[in-house]
Amino acid sequence: MKATMTLIPLAVSLLMAGSAMAKVSAAEAEKLGKELTCVGAEKAGTKDGVPEFTGKWLGTPPGVQYTPHVGQHPVDPYASEKPVLTITAENQAQYASKLSDGQKALFAKFPKTFRMEVYPGHRDFRYPDSVCEVAKKNALNAEISDGGLGIAGASIGAIPFPIPKTGQEALMNNMFPNRAFNEDKTTDFANVLSDGAISWGRQRNTNLGMVGLPSEVGKPLEGTMAYSKTATLLPEREKGGVTVSSEPINFAKGKRLAWSYDPGTRRVRQVPEYGFDQPLGGSGGKMTIDSDRLFNGSPERYNWKLLGKREMYIPANAYKLHGKNVKYADLLKPGVPNADFIRWELHRVWAVEGTLKDGYRHLYGKRVLFLDEDNGMAVMSDMYDARGSLWQYALLNYYYAFDTSAWQAGTAFYFDLNSGGYIAYNLFQERPTGPILNKGNLNPSMYTPEAARNAGN
Repeated sequence: MKATMTLIPLAVSLLMAGSAMAKVSAAEAEKLGKELTCVGAEKAGTKDGVPEFTGKWLGTPPGVQYTPHVGQHPVDPYASEKPVLTITAENQAQYASKLSDGQKALFAKFPKTFRMEVYPGHRDFRYPDSVCEVAKKNALNAEISDGGLGIAGASIGAIPFPIPKTGQEALMNNMFPNRAFNEDKTTDFANVLSDGAISWGRQRNTNLGMVGLPSEVGKPLEGTMAYSKTATLLPEREKGGVTVSSEPINFAKGKRLAWSYDPGTRRVRQVPEYGFDQPLGGSGGKMTIDSDRLFNGSPERYNWKLLGKREMYIPANAYKLHGKNVKYADLLKPGVPNADFIRWELHRVWAVEGTLKDGYRHLYGKRVLFLDEDNGMAVMSDMYDARGSLWQYALLNYYYAFDTSAWQAGTAFYFDLNSGGYIAYNLFQERPTGPILNKGNLNPSMYTPEAARNAGN
């Protein structure tokens, strides 16, 4: 299935890999905070329904009862709203220019059960002033370096390229957004087979984002990006396994390192290679390690092209989905999740295409990422196999976390368009607490091989 797009015209300057990408001019940077938001999104709405950016709320909105940093489930400030449009298999042709190939494929495969409930659009949340200051500084100084594997001249605290000119720049925004610097969460994931049967997994993740630490804001973007620890709680046969990993900022100067504790042998070993298209444990092959957050890790295996900006229906303001009263039995249905819980809105996104380089191996021969212009993060992805056939479609439901004054990755769905099954990933609706964000209790000493051994015992 070939990708078809109606793109908003964009002049894209592509330079040879290995050379630095041009910075924006001072005149362009002056648009930030004026006709553009401080992170580069267009403030204006559109006649078709993209909402105007208001940025009226920073942190918890007025009238919302919320206690930060304790894992309270998200509270929906739009709970009283109703859908204004329902897109179905019968009428989806009317909205084809605003749908991805993956969405169209779901309509074709599940014409009776897949539908999109479209709600009034909102762009009401903003970043703190400190993020805006760094974003403008990055616009003037940041450059792609080391053949697309690093960034020079950028500072910690905001996306490096508020006005992206190339696919590599847009991709780096997805990898280095402003988000939680501490994350402690216990989540479930469900491998939902085509007949509705479910295999369950559960993990506890503690993540330390070095590029989000308040003490590092404004400093050069270099060194370690993040540390992560994953402890397996389910299934029972894998319970007790622990993996710790570290991620570099520049993949030309470092690589992702990981150590794994095996409860059977009670030993820790370094994982020879961690990332790329290795299957994510418990996903039944429906997820790769580098498809978490739709793309992560080294970008080295793909040529990245900026296709342009377009209006699309994307999951947005996903508070309803993550409410503490949502039950898995109500949400997880055969084929596709219950459409009543997914909120779609019309937004502008950057479309970025990654095509596998000659001589490199990966399960995905091509992947197209759709990045929300308001935060630079990938919210949807179409993934193609080595023959160029559409294989998977994934969507990630973000919500603005009041604890962090930034967008938080919530539950994601990864659809295998061949088998008809899907993965529901990062579920915490039935957990006693949601993600505990920015509590400030994590440090690098918690991510050593010895720490993995101690966590497994």
